[in-house]
Amino acid sequence: MAGENDDDIAFTLERWFDAPRDLVWKVYTNAEHLSHWWGPPNFTWVKGTMDLKPGGMFHYGMRGPNGQIMWGKFVYHEIAAPERLVFVNAFSDENGATTPNPWMPDWPLETLNTVTFTEENGRTLISMRGLPVNPTEAQRQMFKGAKPQMQAGFKGTLDKLADYLAQQQAK
Repeated sequence: MAGENDDDIAFTLERWFDAPRDLVWKVYTNAEHLSHWWGPPNFTWVKGTMDLKPGGMFHYGMRGPNGQIMWGKFVYHEIAAPERLVFVNAFSDENGATTPNPWMPDWPLETLNTVTFTEENGRTLISMRGLPVNPTEAQRQMFKGAKPQMQAGFKGTLDKLADYLAQQQAK
């Protein structure tokens, strides 16, 4: 797995949301809710299933702007509702088998992610930390060098989450 002393390559991100933690947890751990916000802004949801338990999987497909369908998955290792999720994510095929990144051959096959949810005064902080699992040196360097692009990509996804949370609270 990822090493404990990999701070030099760890991808970290924090963002506050104007919503209570229970709601943020709910929309982060339910495939129907995820279908409305997960993924880059210019991708559309195709399909998703979720089995939220240790060893269970969130498997999803999204159509990119060029029409290509991208599949991905999270395999859950730890679930401590509503505080913490630990999962390994990877690209996959439509049946859920792990596949290499279709655009970057030196991308790590799997990434261990820890996501925490902290509430303060009715707002929720999502903190994310990702590390490649058993990377080659080339994969370590690719992951480390891609942090700015990952920050930008997650910004778009988390902007969609913020909008979706506002819609949910308006109901």
